[in-house]
Amino acid sequence: MTLPTRPLGTTGPRVSALGLGCMGMSALYGDADRAESIATIHAALDAGVTLLDTGDFYAMGHNEMLIGEALRTAPSAAREQALTSVKFGALRDPDGGWSGYDGRPAAVKNFAAYSLQRLGVDHIDVYRLARLDPDVPVEETVGAVAELVEQGHVRHIGLSEVGADTVRRAAATAPISDLQIEYSLISRGIEESILPATRELGISVTAYGVLSRGLISGHFTRDRELAANDFRSFSPRFQGENLAHNLDLVERLRKIAEQKDVSVAQIAIAWVLSRGEDIVPLVGARTRARLTEALGALDVTLDAADLAAIEAAVPAGAAAGERYPAAQMAHLDSEH
Repeated sequence: MTLPTRPLGTTGPRVSALGLGCMGMSALYGDADRAESIATIHAALDAGVTLLDTGDFYAMGHNEMLIGEALRTAPSAAREQALTSVKFGALRDPDGGWSGYDGRPAAVKNFAAYSLQRLGVDHIDVYRLARLDPDVPVEETVGAVAELVEQGHVRHIGLSEVGADTVRRAAATAPISDLQIEYSLISRGIEESILPATRELGISVTAYGVLSRGLISGHFTRDRELAANDFRSFSPRFQGENLAHNLDLVERLRKIAEQKDVSVAQIAIAWVLSRGEDIVPLVGARTRARLTEALGALDVTLDAADLAAIEAAVPAGAAAGERYPAAQMAHLDSEH
């Protein structure tokens, strides 16, 4: 199988049309199977997926070590094609709590040193601050990553969850390849000002949450019980009446999927793919079965009638509930 590719901005490499977001293999969605996680990464690489996304704070380094193990045990050809995208800067405590973000230049270089070691690589392909540090100008943080590029430790500079003004300030400091931000049928906030800014500047978007954490995958049910360590157990969109409303939207989408003889997840991913060649969806598959389903989205063709039907079934702004709890929403530069 040969996956189509898309450009990662005007200054970055070409990557597979779908990337693999590995966070759920370590954190925030309940317990995961390590062996199956590694097998899933291997299957993704074998299928032609090149972009592996992680964060140094996903289970406090666990996710990077998991990817490092998967890369070490993958065939050399697959290992050589893999590109790593790493978010840094989120501060954690031993109990798994969150303590803010650190974008100081010295911290940037410190975080990178540890990530290189955990991943077992000599460079990181795309390096980005996970959330804007309100106490450090973005120019200073991006400048520190630019120094890592000059030194050969990083190949390309990325951003994550920042607004249009911050994108412009960062791009005036150093070449920016990519912005990672949530984008899906029910999370379309970037369309107003952020996406126009990235397109003006030649910056691609890696879209995470394309299935809204499984909510619009077609597999989530009203009576599903979530573990205490599952982010969705306190995520607004998964609560009470919000959940019921959002799953009603999924059923509307299911009717369209059934008419095309594809799954709900495949329709949702294909919709993101349809939004432009500069958008690379990240799929959060934790198993080979879910990966296979996600890859099937590449074979789904949505014509104008399909897109109109999807838009009518799930119009912009139709979701109930914010995408993060209030405390986290307050820290998102992309929402200001």
